[in-house]
Amino acid sequence: MAEYNQLTEELISKLKEAAPGHILTGDDINEDYCHDEMPIYGKSVPQVVFMAHSTEEVAAVVKICNENKIPVTPRGAGTGLTGGAVPILGGVVIDITKMNKILSYDLENFVVNVQAGVLLNDLADDCTKQGLLYAPDPGEKFACLGGNVSTNAGGMRAVKYGATRDYVRAMTVVLPTGEITHFGATVSKTSSGYSLLNLMIGSEGTLGIITELTLKVMPAPKVVASLIIPFENLDDCISTVPKFKMNHMNPQALEFMEREIVLSSERYIGKSVFPQVINGVTANAYLLVTIDANDEDELNNTIEQASEIVLEAGAIDVLVADTPAQIKDAWAARSSFLEAIMAETKLLDECDVVVPVNKIPAYLEFVNKTGEDCGLTIKSFGHAGDGNLHIYQCSNDLEESEFKSRVDKFFNIIYEEATKCGGLVSGEHGIGRGKVKYLAASVGETNMSLMQGIKKVFDPNSIMNPGKVCSSLDNDK
Repeated sequence: MAEYNQLTEELISKLKEAAPGHILTGDDINEDYCHDEMPIYGKSVPQVVFMAHSTEEVAAVVKICNENKIPVTPRGAGTGLTGGAVPILGGVVIDITKMNKILSYDLENFVVNVQAGVLLNDLADDCTKQGLLYAPDPGEKFACLGGNVSTNAGGMRAVKYGATRDYVRAMTVVLPTGEITHFGATVSKTSSGYSLLNLMIGSEGTLGIITELTLKVMPAPKVVASLIIPFENLDDCISTVPKFKMNHMNPQALEFMEREIVLSSERYIGKSVFPQVINGVTANAYLLVTIDANDEDELNNTIEQASEIVLEAGAIDVLVADTPAQIKDAWAARSSFLEAIMAETKLLDECDVVVPVNKIPAYLEFVNKTGEDCGLTIKSFGHAGDGNLHIYQCSNDLEESEFKSRVDKFFNIIYEEATKCGGLVSGEHGIGRGKVKYLAASVGETNMSLMQGIKKVFDPNSIMNPGKVCSSLDNDK
């Protein structure tokens, strides 16, 4: 493990000179800076929180930290789920949420320039007002765009439009040495050397701090509708998914969910949206599908075609939500899944493993059986169209140490099975602190060594988000 230094009063004074009025210490540091949205990955108090207001300030602070081997933890809105924003070694947390300006649109090239602290929700709303769509749609709408890019967040619309990576044209980055650089350009293609832009995307703050972004936008679709499609069993539900593309339909979103998570969500939001029993048949799984089109005729034809296909494939019914209120209700239930689980659960962990779409039913059956064998309650939902599964481990009666032990056993088994299926450890939440050893087991020694080598080139003193993604600290092993 690299050797780090503690912040002295002299160094704190230097930081205050570099960023006057933007340095927090002691009791001024809010407890929220000690953890992210998944508290099972622990809490740690930073010595300093730096509220960044400009790229130049970030560079000045990072340069001081690098010269003095002070660990740095970049942080956006703190909505991560793998411990990626936990300042394990204390040091300095760099909070970019004050860098929250939408700088400019270039409508000839269909890009928007933003600071990295802009919230996904704010950009989405601003685009809508201008008849545009920023396609990436992760479940947490109040995450920062810099955080989305740092984990390559996918979200509900990835099945049609792709993940966040596909919308990043360029970025401004402060390297761990304090240098400011720019990756990418306002162009749609490149064959110009190694893609440093794509190395940064998904690097989770281990290679540098993203401060500005140039993102692709597009004209918004004219009309949208959602379909709630109940099934008697999960096998029929998931087996229907490939039929959408096989029949030349291209849904904007294609989500699956099991009965128990739907019931939890409806209890949480206080509203029943998904039908439970239809013509005497109990629904045990659902697809939630969003279709967009250029006009009402095209939309209605697609809905009719989709309905015929899913009913023939075993769906119990098809419910069409085609007003803003109906669509909002359907997706409010889907968007509340995590909060609903948290509200009913004392101890919680999660994974967002990704497997080939045709392997989802068998893999989930394996997961549920493994959870039962490990003495854990399992709740699952996810992106049926791209095989990204959100699997939550829950307990209300275990002690935390016993819960963690059982979850570790569970993860070792299900990640190994995912690898055998041709899958990967994470589809969009990232590796952070919590999944480092499972990533190593999945990708192997050679690939981990390559990642560690890249980390060393970018960050020779290993100050940037230590103990995350491809490096472990001694107390994390």
